[in-house]
Amino acid sequence: MNEERNRSQIPDRYTWDLTAVYANDRTWSAAKNSVRVTIQELDHRSATIKASAATLADCLELITSMSKEIARLYCYASMKSDEDTRDATYLGMEQEVSQLASDFSTHIAFLQPEILAIGQATIDVWLSTEPRLHVYRHMLDDILRRRDHTGTESEERIIATASLMADGPHNAYSVFTNADFPYPHVSLTDGRTIKLDQASFSLHRAAPNREDRRKIFAAYFGALGEFQRTFGAQLSSEIKKNMFFARSRKYASALSCALDGNNIPTEVYSSLIDNVHRHLDSFHRYLRLRKRLLKVEELHYYDLYAAVVPELDFEYSYAVACEHVLASLEPLGDDYVRVARKALTERWVDVYPSTGKRSGAYSNGSAYDAHPYILLNYNGKYDDVNTLAHELGHTMHSYLSNSTQPYATADYSIFVAEVASTFNEALLTDHLMKALPDKKTRLSLLGHELDGIRGTVFRQTQFAEFELKIHEKAERGESLTGESLATLYEEMSRIYYGHNSGVCVVDPEIRHEWTHVPHFYYNFYVYQYATSYTASMALSEMILGGDKEATGRYLELLSAGGSDYPIGLLKKAGVDMTTSLPFTLTIRRMNRIMDEIEELL
Repeated sequence: MNEERNRSQIPDRYTWDLTAVYANDRTWSAAKNSVRVTIQELDHRSATIKASAATLADCLELITSMSKEIARLYCYASMKSDEDTRDATYLGMEQEVSQLASDFSTHIAFLQPEILAIGQATIDVWLSTEPRLHVYRHMLDDILRRRDHTGTESEERIIATASLMADGPHNAYSVFTNADFPYPHVSLTDGRTIKLDQASFSLHRAAPNREDRRKIFAAYFGALGEFQRTFGAQLSSEIKKNMFFARSRKYASALSCALDGNNIPTEVYSSLIDNVHRHLDSFHRYLRLRKRLLKVEELHYYDLYAAVVPELDFEYSYAVACEHVLASLEPLGDDYVRVARKALTERWVDVYPSTGKRSGAYSNGSAYDAHPYILLNYNGKYDDVNTLAHELGHTMHSYLSNSTQPYATADYSIFVAEVASTFNEALLTDHLMKALPDKKTRLSLLGHELDGIRGTVFRQTQFAEFELKIHEKAERGESLTGESLATLYEEMSRIYYGHNSGVCVVDPEIRHEWTHVPHFYYNFYVYQYATSYTASMALSEMILGGDKEATGRYLELLSAGGSDYPIGLLKKAGVDMTTSLPFTLTIRRMNRIMDEIEELL
């Protein structure tokens, strides 16, 4: 299952069907050309937008419809490109849409300055007299809230035009790592020689043979390290891009600029890092427990993905994975499960890895009038089952949001998005604990949940702190080279994993792990994995405890889209992310799990 294969060898039922987005490339091209023509109409709107509530509504409806179509165009092009990143045709189509989106942004640069010129008082009157403006209430409030960070029309046009360059660092990184990088080969103890690309590394890093794990980590990160100068230049360009947009909009830092879009206080970010450092003792307890379970004298970084109960490291067929995931979702009701089953059986999912296919996994719900899609690189391990549950959480979130909300408020923030995915992971663990109650299975599942807390709370917070530090270094005028990035990453890793106190050895090649993380090109994205995990932990405790009202509130959260700021949406669901309580509950659960494992042992 994990060998390289051509896409043509995979049965259609395991590939996604993108005809729900566009019937074919010709239909896509026609839609793109139509949008390009319509963009020119926007130049006439700036003169009329302030005339009346009706003209404002007309303008917003046109802009919304065009934004929806551009998102659909990009959805199709990017997913076709992800099927085989070596195919220049779809990469070119992606670039065409990026150019189109930049042109669109330039032509609507008048919007925010004109709305600010109308003023709060007039907007309030118009909202009460023009029903068509009601769906734009949150958007209008948000524009008025960010008055101090909005430029003149000419300034907004410059900022919008600069978006032409914005994707450059990430695109270079993506093409290099997915299509051009000379990934190493390594010989395993069973005589096989494997190519260590990203998908293969994700599979084989959990190899049961410890010498294999050591060689895999050394070969993979060693190869990445040979190109650290290139990776450093790419990431440095990304940081400078973020700084440009922050300074253009008069923010004190790139962090405050990134978080203000969703009205997230920067204290939420800093509190997460502080909370993790205050609870490193619990993390180190987990690492010592993993050492005990693996029965090794010295725990190394390459031991962190090995199954702690190797005899339960089953192979899960995709069909079995689907049935487990669907069964786990039953607490959310029949309607939720019905749509989830539809997603898994009607080609919403691209399942298996193939030569040239984009690595990793994601859910894409950006084609508002079509259903969402999931990309997997399914290898048959428990992690892959868990990833399926995770991405299905995103897909169901998109489905419910797109089905319930108008396009203007359907797009939810990433801060809320990762709640739905990690919530599904919690449901899967609970289901399997009940379905497979024997001691060894229970140990394995509890260990996997601990691994999830390590990977989502502690690991992602380490990434978030690294991302913050490299932005701060650049903002102080310090250089960012591959060597300086590697040195910083190594220092931080050794603090997190207790290297100097003998908890876990961070081997020298781990200093290059930052080159392996595409999320550093997502502009302060990763911290939301950790915050969302703590939120979903609190919500799942309520729902699995039988709280029917909590279940209803959670489904309302998924259906609310972006109709409010994420902090407000989560408060309505029963979780206050401006406090440390969700994090405290997560650490409390983590220690309960470790207590139970030690009792079982």
